Amino acid sequence: MDVAITKMSSKGQIVIPAEMRKGLIEGEKLLIIRDNDHIIMKKASSKDTNLHEDLQFAKRTDAAWKSYEKGEFKSMPADEFLKELKKW
Repeated sequence: MDVAITKMSSKGQIVIPAEMRKGLIEGEKLLIIRDNDHIIMKKASSKDTNLHEDLQFAKRTDAAWKSYEKGEFKSMPADEFLKELKKW
């Protein structure tokens, strides 16, 4: 999993960092799911695009964030965290 930070311009444009653009072509459509402060972006042309799965992922992400905000989380090494993610 890769993580990057970007920003939105005054015109509402968002730059996708170069390391995140691998596999994308100019003009490619992207699916964007927003739930309050959470935004998830996925290639719309992906053959495995399944809106139901994307929405379930968004719900799990939201639940995890709320749990984090309540202090209901634990600290662990990155490799252990990635193993936990694979269980989802």
